[in-house]
Amino acid sequence: MSTRAFAYRFFHRQQAANRAENGLSPAQMCVNIIIILLILNIENTIKIGKDMDTLFFLHLFNSLLMIAMPLALAIALTWRWKLGWRLWFLGGATFILSQVGHIPFNGLMTVLLAHTPLVGLQPEQARIFNALFLGLSAGLFEELARYAVLRWWLKDARSWRKAVLVGAGHGGMEALILGGLALFAFFQLVSMRGADLSSLVPPQQLALAQQQVSDYWSMPWSTALLGAVERLFTMLVQISLSLLVMQAFIRKQAAWVGLAVFYHALVDASAVLALPALGIYGTEALVGGYAVLSAVLILTLYRPEPPEKTESGQAPPAVILPPAPLEETPQDLDNSRFI
Repeated sequence: MSTRAFAYRFFHRQQAANRAENGLSPAQMCVNIIIILLILNIENTIKIGKDMDTLFFLHLFNSLLMIAMPLALAIALTWRWKLGWRLWFLGGATFILSQVGHIPFNGLMTVLLAHTPLVGLQPEQARIFNALFLGLSAGLFEELARYAVLRWWLKDARSWRKAVLVGAGHGGMEALILGGLALFAFFQLVSMRGADLSSLVPPQQLALAQQQVSDYWSMPWSTALLGAVERLFTMLVQISLSLLVMQAFIRKQAAWVGLAVFYHALVDASAVLALPALGIYGTEALVGGYAVLSAVLILTLYRPEPPEKTESGQAPPAVILPPAPLEETPQDLDNSRFI
């Protein structure tokens, strides 16, 4: 029996079993799809070779790791600190809210700037301008959205642990979205692997599509894992940024928000500027350096948790225990006669 026939039979057996169990959960559906892709990959591996087979698993592992890391961090933090998932989800909502404004703004500015003298910049000048502009716009939209949510939506989040959890949600949602897109691209490129692309894409895009598929399945194994590595670095940066913005409320100094905007813009812009000179590995090493700096910031800004407030908004009163009764012995009574 061919592997394609085996995969076909496996799929229909799973459908019959799921109908008998009254439904198919999303998790079961994902597991079934991955199993079928793994089965089909066996046949493609025989045709294409061992290196392709390794990249198949690495690309899949990279995508799943980008999704699993933020979820694992969220589970660990909420379980250890007993803070629930509310702060994590609101941190994730903050990232989505920032992109609702950020992405259209960048698109609008691209159109507007195309009618200015900036279009005459030399390629190197244009690259520097784009890196600085995009880095600053990302910093402004994300950090101002973070400030707005903490000021008007998360008024009870004024501690180190809560800021860390909000930052983990912000960076975690970004990782989940990018991981989902990476997984979707993986499924698409698996379907295109060894296929006749002329029947799938327009003729004017055929050469580009063939090049993209070839690059995806021929990259070094270490490059295939850079997506997950970068998400790990970026989550640390996002947590440190949440702590910087939180200082504006704890210390009553708005300059901390400006510092967060600057740091965010610095990380994004310098990564873009460094890519031609340092290459992809050198650029990731630079982002890793920012992750180390972010970890130092996280530890430096640590403060003990304040006491929980009651419903009246006041800290619970201290419990004063009565003194323990003294046991009087005959010797003690005898010694106290002359006092």
